[in-house]
Amino acid sequence: MRANPSAYEMVAPGNLREIVALMAREPGVWLPIAGGTDVMVQYAAGKLAARKLVSIWNVPQLRRMEVLPDEIRIGAGCSYSDLRQHEVIGREFPLLANSASWTGGIANQNRGTLGGNIVNASPAADSLPALLAYDAELILVSVRGERRVRYVGFHTAYKKMALEADELIQAVCLSRRYADYLHHARKVGARNAQAISKVCLAGLGRTTNGVMEDLRIAMGSVAPIPMRLNETERAVQGRRIDAELLRVVRRTVAAEIRPIDDIRSSTRYRRVVAGNLVEEFLTRLASHESILARWNQLSEKDAADQIRACCGSNAWVQQMVARRPFDSETELMAASEEIWNSLTRADWIEAFRAHPRIGESRAAQIQPERSTSWSAQEQRDVAAADEDLKAELARANREYDERFGHIFIVCATGKSAAEVLEILRGRLRNDAESELHEAAEQQRQITQIRLRKWLQE
Repeated sequence: MRANPSAYEMVAPGNLREIVALMAREPGVWLPIAGGTDVMVQYAAGKLAARKLVSIWNVPQLRRMEVLPDEIRIGAGCSYSDLRQHEVIGREFPLLANSASWTGGIANQNRGTLGGNIVNASPAADSLPALLAYDAELILVSVRGERRVRYVGFHTAYKKMALEADELIQAVCLSRRYADYLHHARKVGARNAQAISKVCLAGLGRTTNGVMEDLRIAMGSVAPIPMRLNETERAVQGRRIDAELLRVVRRTVAAEIRPIDDIRSSTRYRRVVAGNLVEEFLTRLASHESILARWNQLSEKDAADQIRACCGSNAWVQQMVARRPFDSETELMAASEEIWNSLTRADWIEAFRAHPRIGESRAAQIQPERSTSWSAQEQRDVAAADEDLKAELARANREYDERFGHIFIVCATGKSAAEVLEILRGRLRNDAESELHEAAEQQRQITQIRLRKWLQE
């Protein structure tokens, strides 16, 4: 039975102060609605119980993304598209960026919000295991002020939360302290996107000399709420990952989760797949540390060949190889930035030439196969653009080449062709020196992203 619109009231105050005041006057009566990707499905089916709705869509205080020295604060009203396209989130919190790309199609990603995903409280939500793994904190707001709570424990039972009737989630806070960790995300479903998860996993791990130092495993679709696998984490802590430990882990995972039979899958299937995903993550984690250790031991030529795909400057490659050994990812990343910032203009431009122009597939000089593959991944959204937009990009690229004497460089990961074209046109207004340094900064970001990909392959 379809809903009758006349039975519902909706208001849009437009600012946070008036919204929380309205909710305080009638606690539990007003249902906040942002993108509406879940609420409108219930409404269309005639199953929306709330009769009074207050729009929180595009409220400025809920759309901010603040990058602070120790944390990033993501407004609860930020969309999945915002998450996918944010450079710091993509670089430092790839579990969240990946889950945003899995959530529905582009239309849903443009409307659906992180706060909405949290309060909808589906145990199958793609982004919630990532928040658990990153040990997120929530800023809750009401007329009484703000309070900050850990996300772990926020969901108390199926569709139940530690959220008062007059409170809103204002922001999600993530600590910027996971540079040394392997980030691992997997979703098992009928498709990667536009399909609800049968099982999903978000994992963070760090080992030292082969011994597990810190492990965080979170899963969705295996219990009434998204859950951290605390018992499994404790079983692995302080141990080396080997065949015997993996057998213990499978038993621990099967005992810890609480899956159900439903239309998407069975209890038995979910237990088996959950064990598979955790074993896959731990196996990858065991080899993660050894990638850097093995690279430290390679000959200069082989070591250079290994990382050349990350940056096309020969001077950068040679200095990185000479700096070995590196004891950690953090040390590797810091050296990369220091070396890049010390290079000459000619070195920078040599690195630029290693990339294909935006919208093209071949670089000006022959590149390692891995570099070509990464370029294709980075420009995936641009490659999907229509022919008119690609033609406009080609014209703007030619104008850029003529003006600055080198190709246009932008960190294209997660950016659409229209967004890239807008950035290109804006940078055409720069003077030559400013633009050289802007292109160098974009190359620095690309190099850091590629180094992390290399370490995690």
